[in-house]
Amino acid sequence: MTASISLALLFGALLAGQAAAADLPAAADLRSEAASAARSGQPLVVLYSRSDCRYCESVRKDYLHPLQTSAAHRGVVVRQINQDSDRPLRGFQGQSVTHAGFAAGEKIRLVPVVAFYGPDGRQLAPPIVGARIADYYQSYLDEALEQSAQALRRR
Repeated sequence: MTASISLALLFGALLAGQAAAADLPAAADLRSEAASAARSGQPLVVLYSRSDCRYCESVRKDYLHPLQTSAAHRGVVVRQINQDSDRPLRGFQGQSVTHAGFAAGEKIRLVPVVAFYGPDGRQLAPPIVGARIADYYQSYLDEALEQSAQALRRR
C-alpha cells in the first residue's frame, strides 16, 4: 500500500469518527428514555436538529455533549430527533412514528430546539429555540434543567 493511499484511508477514518462523535444518541423510545431520566430526577433532554444545521452542531458540541458527562446533571438523558429523518421512533404513548413525523407533531419548524420532557411526555420547562447568544446559552440551559428537575420533584 502506498503512503498516499494509507494517508487517505487514515484521514477518511478520522473524518468518519468525527461525524459519528458529533451526533448525540438518536431517540428510539421516548417513553423508556424519559422514564430512565426521571428515575434520576432529571428530564429527558431532546435536541431537535437537521443534518444541515450548523447551529445545531454548535449546541450539540458546546452544550449537550458536555452535559452528558456533567457531575451536576448525573442521570440526564440526552437524545436527538432529526427533523429530516425517517428513522423509526416510539413516542411517549407507545405510538410508532418517524423522527420527522414526531418533530412535525411537536410543531418544530426552526432548529435547533432543545426540549425538556417528563416521563408522561409533557414538557417540564419552556424549550430553548435557536442558538441564542453564546454568552448566555449555558445559563438558559442550566435554568431549564433546574426548572425541569423541580417539576419532576413536584409530581
